[in-house]
Amino acid sequence: MSATHTLEGRTAVVTGAGAGLGRAEALALAGLGANVVVNDIGPSAEEVAAEIKALGTGAVAVTGDVGDWSMGERLVEAAVESFGSLDIVVNNAGVLRDKMLFNLTESDWDDVIRIHLKGHAAVSRAAAVHWRAASKASGAPVYGRVVNTSSEAFLFGAPGQPNYSAAKAGITALTLATAQGLARYGVRANAICPRARTAMTADAFGEGALTPGGLDIMAPERVATLVTHLASPAGDTISGQVFVVYGDMVALLAPPTVEQKFTAADGTFTPQELDAQLTPYFEGRDPHRTYAAYSVAALDTTGTQPTP
Repeated sequence: MSATHTLEGRTAVVTGAGAGLGRAEALALAGLGANVVVNDIGPSAEEVAAEIKALGTGAVAVTGDVGDWSMGERLVEAAVESFGSLDIVVNNAGVLRDKMLFNLTESDWDDVIRIHLKGHAAVSRAAAVHWRAASKASGAPVYGRVVNTSSEAFLFGAPGQPNYSAAKAGITALTLATAQGLARYGVRANAICPRARTAMTADAFGEGALTPGGLDIMAPERVATLVTHLASPAGDTISGQVFVVYGDMVALLAPPTVEQKFTAADGTFTPQELDAQLTPYFEGRDPHRTYAAYSVAALDTTGTQPTP
């Protein structure tokens, strides 16, 4: 194990780590030597903690809902009290309440926003308080890594997931604010848009192709490899970035660009001048040519997406 990838002596918090992607991430971090605070809402957190201990690193399970604001502080305290530090936060916990907008209930909206977006914010905020205080106390930058879980849904505006898409867009913005706001203290923050075959996505993918190594093309371990890189010393120069990751690839997203600038001739638009500039510009435009990043879908060469 290279010095730039080892996590010996580091402590990570992973939310939603009782199964699926979170479990794979927790085990991958432990595989590089990290102690792990395993968070989930049920007994599976204890089971994963036991798996990690069997690997020879430390683990403690903290059961509870990250949608409760106080859970962030509980997780940070568990890391510091159990292992003496907090170095890595992987925000992964989430739920699905897929509905078209016209069928969306208040609870469908609240549950998804609370667990995804508020959960990310609660843990990130508590970690930020800890890292800021530690940096001020030492007079030097700390080792801090945040990996947040966004989704391609925010890029596409998934029609059956208005709540999930909105939460993931918020998480992306939160990641950028975290990266900029905590950089002075030594913290790096990035977001991933993963695809992985888990219980939550069981109906989303077709049959998985196996690679020569025998690993499912949509295996969550493929995503966990990127997470460990971002969490390691090797990721020190990477911050404020958004990656799409699954299968055999990692794709770095570029920020939005300005397609066209419309300028008022006399400094203030009139309705007539707006009409004269905007109307002809959009006439005959492809309806799929919107702010939605449909081109990202062309990255998929896994063959696992169901045929419409």
